Amino acid sequence: MRNTALLLGLAATTALAVPQLHARAAKPALKSYPVAEAQALDLSKRLIALRSVRGENNETGKALEVVKQALVAGGWQAADVEIVPVDDTAYMIATWQGSDPSLKPLVISGHMDVVEADPKDWTRDPFTPVVEDGILYGRGASDMKFDAAMATSTLIELRRQGYKPKRTIVLQFSGDEETTMKTSRIIAERLKNAELVINIDGGGGTLDEATAKPLYWTWQGAEKTYVDYQVEVTNPGGHSSAPRPVNAIVQMSQALEKIGAYRFKAEQNPITKAYFENAARFETDPNLAAAMRAFAANPADEAALATLRANPAYVGKVGTTCVPTMIHGGHAQNALPQRVTANINCRVFPGHTRQEIRDELARVAGNEVTITDVSGGETTMSPASPMRADLVGAVEKAMGRVYPGVPVFPSQSSGATDSMWYRALGVPSYAASATFSKDSEDFAHGLNERVRLSNIRPGLNYYTILFSELSK
Repeated sequence: MRNTALLLGLAATTALAVPQLHARAAKPALKSYPVAEAQALDLSKRLIALRSVRGENNETGKALEVVKQALVAGGWQAADVEIVPVDDTAYMIATWQGSDPSLKPLVISGHMDVVEADPKDWTRDPFTPVVEDGILYGRGASDMKFDAAMATSTLIELRRQGYKPKRTIVLQFSGDEETTMKTSRIIAERLKNAELVINIDGGGGTLDEATAKPLYWTWQGAEKTYVDYQVEVTNPGGHSSAPRPVNAIVQMSQALEKIGAYRFKAEQNPITKAYFENAARFETDPNLAAAMRAFAANPADEAALATLRANPAYVGKVGTTCVPTMIHGGHAQNALPQRVTANINCRVFPGHTRQEIRDELARVAGNEVTITDVSGGETTMSPASPMRADLVGAVEKAMGRVYPGVPVFPSQSSGATDSMWYRALGVPSYAASATFSKDSEDFAHGLNERVRLSNIRPGLNYYTILFSELSK
């Protein structure tokens, strides 16, 4: 993902307001898929070894070729696996034709690009996959080449078993989700006739820090919108030996102080309301747990808001947030500044436009500054996906069989994913990764990225059920 996705909330309609919490049961006997399990690990390693990073020597196209070769060997026709170069990257669309052409396709979505990684900063080379103590290390291990390999291997396994989908299944990987999202927009436009999208780049399960046992699993039904605004102050300037009453740097500092202190109105929707009601069960700090329950009951509860906003893990869950992230100003050490700019990065709660948030920031900062939306075409506003009974039933069935007794509920992300482009076109998209990890092991976009290989067998079982349920 462009930004590490933080779980923001649960989604539910009135009929689905209470997430399915399965009664604890004995650990299931998972089906063994020895060929698919070996292939999932092999593909993960081969993909991690390719430096699919934007810029010179981008190997995203090579990584997609690895996937294509696996699909063709697994029964796809070469013509059904399309790889399209775009600038320095590429994207892939692979089609498994269903038996009923009247049904809209099921899309399985992901991305093949990763963020940059400097080998000198890592304990192990980021583009040399290493397995130690049951953990796979490498750039893209958790975001998201492991899940890409798992989904690919699952579809090949389904075909090997003789499964014939009634609904066409499309597997697609974008090539610049971490940067410009140009291929993400192209793919969504091409597949805007889809019935629904399962985005394997998001959602997932949380493991207990002490025991490594599954605590809960969430799928994402919505996401906040990433927006950047430029704040600018201009001034005639002059010689520093003759200070003037108005100084652009001082004006900017005053504006940023106002923006930094401002709190957007607290909000909740069915997604975040259900999240706070249920996630409070897993909060070990009793004060935070109480605040989560109080906020769910009343989003205007100032005491609860103060507690949640003081905690980095929850401040982004109660509404829109905007923070200064960069500042540039002045042109000489002995001159009054003529121009100062700053970047304000916002994560906008669903339901608001970029212009609306810009106008609110302008009112807060005052008339001395100019505020401009500089996000361009790399982001878009998107509504929450509807809580479809078929989707809810499929994820609960799949997860319930693989991890019986583990609470299952939807979530909202604060990061940006390819789902936004589908949702903006009216195609419901749901992030539903099979992968479980500890919070302390979340190194996506960071150093020493990793994933537990214990996810392979249950993950293949989960994806097998999920994909067949939604395509049969």
